[in-house]
This record gives sequence, C-alpha cells and structure tokens, in this order.
Amino acid sequence: MKRFIEGEDRGQGTLLPEHLDDYVTENNPVRVVDVFVDELDLVKLGFARVVPAKTGRPAYHPAVLLKLYIYGYLNRIQSSRRLERESQRNVELMWLTRRLAPDFKTIANFRKDNGKAIRNVCRQFVVLCQQLDLFSDAVVAIDGSKFKAVNSSDRNFTDAKLKRRMAEIEASISRYLAELDTADRQEPAAAQAKSVRLNDKIAALKSQMAKLKEIEAKLK
Repeated sequence: MKRFIEGEDRGQGTLLPEHLDDYVTENNPVRVVDVFVDELDLVKLGFARVVPAKTGRPAYHPAVLLKLYIYGYLNRIQSSRRLERESQRNVELMWLTRRLAPDFKTIANFRKDNGKAIRNVCRQFVVLCQQLDLFSDAVVAIDGSKFKAVNSSDRNFTDAKLKRRMAEIEASISRYLAELDTADRQEPAAAQAKSVRLNDKIAALKSQMAKLKEIEAKLK
C-alpha cells in the first residue's frame, strides 16, 4: 500500500509506551466526572461497601462503579453488559476507571444496592454542570428529554424553576436506571458466548471471501 499513510505494525513493540492520559484531551468531559466523584463523601451519600471488608476477595471501590454509571448516563449506554464492553474498549472509560473493567453482574448489583444514591449523585452532577457552565455544548438526552448545560434564559433560578428542573432531572435519571434494568433482563440469552472460537470464524470468513473472488473471476 505504497503512497498511502501507513499505520503501525500491530505486533511491533515500543520502548516507550504511550500514556493513557495522552488519549484524553484536557477539555474532555470525562475529566469532570473524575474530579466530581473523587470529591464526594460516598459514606454520607449512603453508598454501600465504601469501607472494604477485612476478609474475602477485594471488591471494586464504589467510586469506580459510580464513575462508570455517570459516564453511562451522559452517553446513554443502556445496559450493564454494554457498560462492561465499553469499559474494555472505550479509551475514555479506560482512563476514567484506570483500566478496571468490572463484569456486568458487579455493575448491575451496584445499581441494585445503591439506586437511590446513584440518582441523587447524577442529579447533583447535572445541576452542578449547568450552574458552572462546565459543558458549554453538552446535552444530556434521555428518552427525548434534553437538559442543556448552558441556557442564558435560565440563568436566574427561582425556587419554582429549580424545583421543576430538579424534578425533570430526577425523572430522567429514574428512566435511565429503569432502562438499564429492562435491558439487563432482555439481553442474557443474546449475550451468551458461542462455543465456536473467533479464530475459527475468521478462518471461515477468509475462505468464504476467497470463494467469492473465484466466483467473481469466473463471471467476468
């Protein structure tokens, strides 16, 4: 493929690996999520298992799972299995969770055990972003409800307006968590891994492509 811009050899090692931080720009909203959650007092907010057990297997810190849920809410990732997959391939989530990739059961159980606290934190996050103009162009959209981060006509918050806005955000978050529950119930059968190895499928695909080329040549 001469005279084209060429990518790197996938098998080529590097003496100085790139930092994951290099892939997340300074103005990426994911950095706001990271700072916001790190500043929270999760014990006072009612999150379970903030203090690790003295025995048994180590667990994920609730802050890691909370960051995952806030990111999922902002980007409308609507099932625990999708959150699991995104944490394995999405560079922003790799950065946010420090390459931790909880399985979908862990993610779902965290929601089951901390539903009320998650709703309260997500609501607080959205309101804070609006008030501080943190996302100048960002829009949180769940089920057709849109909450703009900057709205000049809404800069002055009256008590009634604030209560209405909080209620709208609360309803949006509740719908999102309900969608996660629904998706988790519907996905298990489709998510089961098949016994055929991926390498075998790739080999079969290459063989089929070769046959198609032969057929194309004969037709010509």
